[in-house]
Amino acid sequence: MTSDSRMEIFSTCPPSAGVPPDLYMAHLTQVARWSEEAGCTGMLVYSDNSVLDPWLISHIIIQRTTTLCPLVAVQPVYMHPYWVAKQIASLAYVHGRRIYLNMVAGGFKNDLDALNDATPHDQRYARLIEYTTIVMGLLTSRTPFTYEGEFHRVTRLRLAPALPESLVPEVFVSGSSDAGIAAAKSLRATAIKYPKPASEEDHPPGAGAPGSLGIRVGIIARREEAEAWEVARARFPEDRQGQLTRQLASKVSDSVWHHQLSELDPAEKSPYWLVPFQNYKTMCPYLVGSYEQVAVELARYFHAGYRRVILDIPPSAEELRHTLEAFDGALQPVR
Repeated sequence: MTSDSRMEIFSTCPPSAGVPPDLYMAHLTQVARWSEEAGCTGMLVYSDNSVLDPWLISHIIIQRTTTLCPLVAVQPVYMHPYWVAKQIASLAYVHGRRIYLNMVAGGFKNDLDALNDATPHDQRYARLIEYTTIVMGLLTSRTPFTYEGEFHRVTRLRLAPALPESLVPEVFVSGSSDAGIAAAKSLRATAIKYPKPASEEDHPPGAGAPGSLGIRVGIIARREEAEAWEVARARFPEDRQGQLTRQLASKVSDSVWHHQLSELDPAEKSPYWLVPFQNYKTMCPYLVGSYEQVAVELARYFHAGYRRVILDIPPSAEELRHTLEAFDGALQPVR
């Protein structure tokens, strides 16, 4: 893949739910190594009630790769911010590897209900700001750290072992709402969106320094457009039960991005494809087409200010190579 210091690409870790332990560990290792060999900066590791602990998975990723950086999803309702800082410092001490943080304010409604978290949508982002401020304060302060907020307080708290400055994590904030974008700005973090078609993302909210905006998408690209669509429709066939599940999820969710994607009606000839999302097979839009078509769409996002891309779970090393062919074309106008 052609390198560009202003761009970073992350893959996504496969989910553990419903997979036997031996098969899952083998597949996790495969995907991590595919991602590293393709030149990805890191790999997103999910966090929800149905999957393995993301910190344990991140430890395994570090052990089985050389440079790949886990992008760990952190949900404040699960743990104290000191515990997150301690995990980061401990992994750095043992492995000398950097961690990225994907701060998540929400989640599946049933997960939050089961955890008795009834905090309103925008207040969850206010809580996220406090939580992340404490994590980063502990990681960067060389004196005892004190913070007093509405949701979290710590007094003269010191982190040991201290984290080397070179391994301080970068922070992403997942959220397409005004509250999510505002939280990312407040934290000087990268705001990660589930994007609309590139033609509607010309002036994204929160645009700032390079790297301050990112998107989460899947990509299916081939040399010829017809082949790409053949692969896409075979991988994600229409599923009536999945459609009903998505409709139900949209009704009960307070997620802004969920409602935005549910209401979109992309142009017929656009590479922007929502069928995998609409059929509840994945949680992000897809770009489908020839290398050139997908490259043009990606270049529009890059021109609009997006500099981080989190890809959907790669089904194979070959598929990842096809994806990066499109990225190579898209990066040409960014230079």
